[in-house]
Amino acid sequence: MDPELIALLMFVFLAIFIFLGFPLFAVLAGVAVIGGYIGWGSRVFSQMILNTWSIMGSNVLPAVPLFVFMGTFMEASGVAERAYKTIRIILSPVKGSLALATIIICTLFAAATGIVGASVTVMGLLALPSMLKYGYNKPLATGTILAGGTLGILIPPSVMLILYGPLAGLPIPSLFAGAILPGLLLSGLYIVYIIIQCKLKPELAPSLPPEERGYKFLDILKMFTINVLPFILIIILVLGSIILGVASPTEAASIGVVGSLVLALVYRKLTWEEFKKSVYETMIVTSFVIMITVAAKIFGGVFLALGGGNLITNFFLSLEIGPYGILSIILILIFIMGFFLDWIPILLIFIPIVAPMIPKLGFDPLWFGIVIAVCLQTAFLTPPFAVSIFYLKGIAPPSVTLKDIYKGVVPFVILQIIGLIITILFPKVVLWIPRAMGIY
Repeated sequence: MDPELIALLMFVFLAIFIFLGFPLFAVLAGVAVIGGYIGWGSRVFSQMILNTWSIMGSNVLPAVPLFVFMGTFMEASGVAERAYKTIRIILSPVKGSLALATIIICTLFAAATGIVGASVTVMGLLALPSMLKYGYNKPLATGTILAGGTLGILIPPSVMLILYGPLAGLPIPSLFAGAILPGLLLSGLYIVYIIIQCKLKPELAPSLPPEERGYKFLDILKMFTINVLPFILIIILVLGSIILGVASPTEAASIGVVGSLVLALVYRKLTWEEFKKSVYETMIVTSFVIMITVAAKIFGGVFLALGGGNLITNFFLSLEIGPYGILSIILILIFIMGFFLDWIPILLIFIPIVAPMIPKLGFDPLWFGIVIAVCLQTAFLTPPFAVSIFYLKGIAPPSVTLKDIYKGVVPFVILQIIGLIITILFPKVVLWIPRAMGIY
């Protein structure tokens, strides 16, 4: 059988078994082994071992559990809760203050953890009860939490970018620097949307009662200094050390872990139970990421070795629709896959195949990587398999229905697409910081 035909059939069977509900890591590895064995015999087993070894020997992946632990421990130790309450008080005179505070804290929390689950869970527990208590529109409340929570996978230190770097041969500091402005762009779009909505329809976000707005300036300054400033300093220390090249991602993540432990100690939240809970959650998330990464690496290795990558590249390049037409097809495919798959399989399967053709299209590889990351934001909000929706629904009160949540995410998905278009039309949104700092 023709090797390229086997490669295409691997994709077909991969889709079939995923939609039948089989575990993703087993489907990726199983289809790869069977396809590889048919294509080039027992050599596939050596390839499996080499690819597994290359993943487990990576000097970048150790940053993943450290950043996850940093985020989960900040969640468990109440650091995010203190910061949210302070920002909420600062913004209390403004219409939609609770929703705006949610986006701001989600943006800060995104810079403290590279995953989405922690952000959505924390803000769902902190912000949703408050917004419902004061009569906020349920779709607006849930959409705000979900959109803000997804920033955790784009704003550095993003686990997505840590995995993307080795796949595309790009340095992690450059990816982190390139993702800062697109992440802030999305956050800004969310804030502008909430302000406009609250201005046009005040009933969506009623004003807080007077007793919630009676704080003096010095009291607010003191709360900000104690509850928010240390949080921001840790973020600056971690990201700054990576982007400036002072520390590797793993070393910077270690600094973040120590900083989160010190904060918890200062706030008197450093308990054995919270520590143990954070360790267990970190082990679960890290194990999931590494299993999927190894399985996807095996699948991608077999697929490319059988000529599937060249086949797809030649097919795209043969289309007479220009570079931006090909880019549009790639992004539309990723957007559609986001309805049915998590970001990890999309990234690990798709990127090794399309990344080699990007220079041939005349696009900057770093810019393309961040464009893909922005596009993958939608995968967290587009049903039926939007993982963020499941996180929020699991902790929301019964009065919040899936209909409310689905209705709430629609405008934010549109905002994500607007952010994606801006990133495409203005490449300097991605490239300005890395080039200004001389790291790309």
